[in-house]
Amino acid sequence: MVKRIPVIDLKCFPQQSSALLKGCEEFGCFRLINHGMPSKSMSEMKSTVRCLLDQPLEIKKQNIDAINGSGYMAPNAINPLYEALGLYDAPSPQAIQAFCDQLQASDPQRDTIQSYSHKIYEVAMDVASKMAESLGLEADLFNGWACQFRINKYLFSEEKLGETGVCIHTDSGFLTVLQDDERVSGLEVMSKNGEFVEVEPLPGSLIVILGDMAQVWSNGRFLNVKHKVMCKEATVRVSIAFFLLGPKGGTTMEVHTKLIDREHPRLYRPMSYEEYRNMRLSTGDRDGDALALYLCT
Repeated sequence: MVKRIPVIDLKCFPQQSSALLKGCEEFGCFRLINHGMPSKSMSEMKSTVRCLLDQPLEIKKQNIDAINGSGYMAPNAINPLYEALGLYDAPSPQAIQAFCDQLQASDPQRDTIQSYSHKIYEVAMDVASKMAESLGLEADLFNGWACQFRINKYLFSEEKLGETGVCIHTDSGFLTVLQDDERVSGLEVMSKNGEFVEVEPLPGSLIVILGDMAQVWSNGRFLNVKHKVMCKEATVRVSIAFFLLGPKGGTTMEVHTKLIDREHPRLYRPMSYEEYRNMRLSTGDRDGDALALYLCT
């Protein structure tokens, strides 16, 4: 029985390449330590996020979509205990300032968001490059890809214990770097045998979750892991997710040619990330099954 996700030490490469590859193929997620994100930056960002999420509803609603589904997400029938704010094109200073303007962020909060965005982007690109290298591919395959922040708040109470904070889903993009709540548990990931594994808080660490685009790009070698958040404590839970999504501007995402041979034929036909994202949103399919529509016949 799987009891915990793998732990990857980013300071121990290339020695950890095989462990990283196993984490991508067998689990679709892993925990990062020695990732280079300063603890001060992580704690300041968490404090800033809590303040932004505590803003009045009329202010949070000013966080409008830059692309479909990228802005403020209110509690709804599917996920009634959850709300979120979103920032598309997170590495862009202009996008960050627009996001801060929408939420009337203070100058110190703007500085915190700008600094954190820069650092977490570096972590995401470092991890993606090491994933490529673990397959014998070039490290610089992800430059210019679209990115997104989503900062999440779970409104857990005594009467909601045991209920779902966010229902079972896969992430639509390539990978997610998650700063989870350092005090409140709830994240669970599904193992290959269909069992859910609890991901307990570990202050100072980050969690990487692979999405649908990782499975497409790797020709099915990487697992787009299903996950959910459960209400286990009567308290507010907050997390910060940074998504490396896919190529921008409708550029085609497809299986890397070096991963195709007689034993491993192409599994998925080419698609753009935007096309796939919009299809998932329009159909309500959140658990990765939408990829079946793109299988090669």
